[in-house]
Amino acid sequence: MTIRRKLYLALEPTARQDGHLSILNRILCALILLSVGLCVLETENSLTMGREALFLAVEYTFSIVFAVEYLARLWICVEKPEYAGPWGRLKYALSFFTLIDFIALLAVVIMTMDSTPLLLRFIRLVRILRVARLGRFSKAVQRMRFALSSRLPDLMLSLSVAGVVLIIFSTLLYLAEGDVQPEHFGSIPRAMWWGVATLTTVGYGDVYPVTALGRILGACTAVMGIGLIAMPAGILASAFSDAMEEERKSARAEK
Repeated sequence: MTIRRKLYLALEPTARQDGHLSILNRILCALILLSVGLCVLETENSLTMGREALFLAVEYTFSIVFAVEYLARLWICVEKPEYAGPWGRLKYALSFFTLIDFIALLAVVIMTMDSTPLLLRFIRLVRILRVARLGRFSKAVQRMRFALSSRLPDLMLSLSVAGVVLIIFSTLLYLAEGDVQPEHFGSIPRAMWWGVATLTTVGYGDVYPVTALGRILGACTAVMGIGLIAMPAGILASAFSDAMEEERKSARAEK
């Protein structure tokens, strides 16, 4: 067995037959969580004041480890059938999780060249995106991706219905309340803030109708919102159930 193949089996979660993460991947998961925790702590000035060099040194250490991992994954990706061939590495480099790796590493490089406060805040946000990399180690995330892709047309339909309902009820509230509360319902875009809060059943209470007709429309919108929230929830629940059943079938077939 070649070194590249051994490294592939250690780094690629789907390559293991037992379904468990390798020790190396567990270490990488821990480092990802620690690096994200570091980014969160950096936003508290009382913790970083006087310790800037220490935080920077730890961040550079994390970045070096993740850069080595990035290059290693780029080297071994051709072991996976879908990335075999002359363009395999380019295809892998443009995949979702690999792009996140690259963007997070690029952010650290930019941080060393420019320390503008606004830019540092943006870079800190980009570095926190590392937490999304945990998805490549989780079967649950892979199951979620399968569920979303398999039910994407249904989800888009439910979102389209929600958008139409939002516009209709926001328009009706604009007509019913526009003259009474022009600061809140004086235009359809203003009324849409109330529509979003009501349809999503959040109901902040900062904006609400005061006329009889407006309250009737508001009650109808709130009831409609319950159904609109339940629709995508049911679609996703069915998709997850199908994904888990497919996984069980695959496991039985392998045995």
